[in-house]
Parts: sequence; structure tokens; C-alpha cells
Amino acid sequence: MGGVRWAFRCGSWTPSRSEWLLAARCVQREEKERIGQFMFAKDAKSAMAGRLLLRRLVCDRMGVPWSDIRLERSSRGKPYLANPACSSPETMGWSFNISHQGDYAVLAAEQGLQVGVDVMKTTMPGSTSVPEFFRIMTRQFTDCEWSVIRSAGSEWEQLTMFYRHWALKESFIKAIGTGLGFNLQRAEFHLSPEPITEGKVCRRTTMHLDEEEEEVWAFEETVLGKDHHVAVALGPSHTVRSVPPPALTDPPPSFTFLSFSDLISMATPLFEEDSAYWENFQKKAEAPERQRLTATV
Repeated sequence: MGGVRWAFRCGSWTPSRSEWLLAARCVQREEKERIGQFMFAKDAKSAMAGRLLLRRLVCDRMGVPWSDIRLERSSRGKPYLANPACSSPETMGWSFNISHQGDYAVLAAEQGLQVGVDVMKTTMPGSTSVPEFFRIMTRQFTDCEWSVIRSAGSEWEQLTMFYRHWALKESFIKAIGTGLGFNLQRAEFHLSPEPITEGKVCRRTTMHLDEEEEEVWAFEETVLGKDHHVAVALGPSHTVRSVPPPALTDPPPSFTFLSFSDLISMATPLFEEDSAYWENFQKKAEAPERQRLTATV
């Protein structure tokens, strides 16, 4: 069975009352409550899409009934299937990861490999200049990486290169599950010479860990929409024997875009409808518009 690469357009999703309340019924109760605590609607939408992507994967590819899925997070935040009763050849050895930022939520999954995914949208720093932003972030990259970033061209092109490197580092950290304690300068990326464009997946970027090239890790890169860079890290599994380097003879898979209907096509509501959940979401959605109107007065 091949790997899975799914994407959902959170930015353009404007859920109706029935969609939002159905989505809330199709995730675990504690997930619903956590999503309800986000201050902004865009963050709540991204988090909801991420949980639905995970549950759709487990139901569709691992054969676990929706109502039996129990997802937990490791101590460092990586999601995993927690149901001991669901252990089977279909569920064993799967590694999956999600990321949401900007206008997209993305999921990557493989069987027999460690997987991490990260999506980053290129944006201008909100309250500082680009040089000052780079100064603040100095310790996150090696001298070699900073040389590549700063030689990219215009400030926008430098930021694009910055976020490309950042997505690569985050994908690796998420794959190995080390969290914030990992020194990012230990992992140095040597980028593919071919340009990264929308609709094309590149797997020629390499990583040096502690100054030694890591040949058992592969990195896929692509662009979604406008200015969203996605990196997928693939490495040897700790629990399932795999052949390194991972699947390099196969063409890297592209991301498939799912609709909201796709996300919930296999879903089973887990509890009763909570109409107050929609009212709370509406308040979040209206808040940015109120702030905009206030700022123009």
C-alpha cells in the first residue's frame, strides 16, 4: 500500500451551521473542546480539518470503524492510534502526521517509515523588518543555510527560502518526535537544485545531521496554492523493519485535495449535537471583521 498525501483548503472553507456542528460530532469530545477554545475561527477551522484528516486516514486506510478510533498525542505532541483492540496487520507500522498553517491543512502517512510533515506560508514579518526578523532567528539555521537564504534575491525571495528551510527542519523534528528541545543547527539542509513549483514534488534535498549526511532520510518538497511550502520527512521506522533509503525508487506522491464531504464521507457522529458550539464559532468568525471596522473608524 502506497503512502498518503492529503490536503484540505481551510482558508476557503466557510462552514455552514450544519457542517460545523456535524464536524464537531465526528471528533473525540476532548478534541471538540480543545478546538472550541481557539480565539480565532481560522485556527479552529484548521484544527478541526486536521483531526478529520487523521480520522479519515485511520478509517479508510487502516480499516478501523470511525466510532472505534481513539487518537492520542505523545508527550511531545505527535498523534498516534491508541486503541489496543484495533491492532492488526492493517494498522501496524503506520506513521502519520498533520500540519496546518496559512490556508491549508495537510496530512502525510506511510507504512513502515517514520513520517513528519510541515506546511509554511511565506509572509512578511508583522512588526519588524526582514533583516531584524532574520537576526532574531539567527540560531535556528547554520551559517551555510543563512548564506543560501540571504543570497536568494529580494526580501520576499529570502523569506520564501527561509520558510522552505523552516518547513524542512520542522518536518524532520516532527518525524522523530523530539519537540522543542532539539537544536535546529544540528540538522543542515542542502537544497535540491531544481525549482520547487506547484503540482510538482521534488525529493532531491538532503540533510546533514551533526555534519554527517543522513542517507536513510528522504525529504519531499512541493508548493500548494500561492506561497505555501510543504516538506515531508521520511525515515526508518523504530518499530517496523524497512529498507533504507525509503522508497526512493518510487515517484514521490502528490498531494490530493479533499473536500469537506470527503473528510466526513466515512464518519459516524459520536455524540449529540451542541447548538452552542455553532454560536461560539460564529462569534470567533465575526471578531476579525469587528476589529477591521473599528480600525477604520
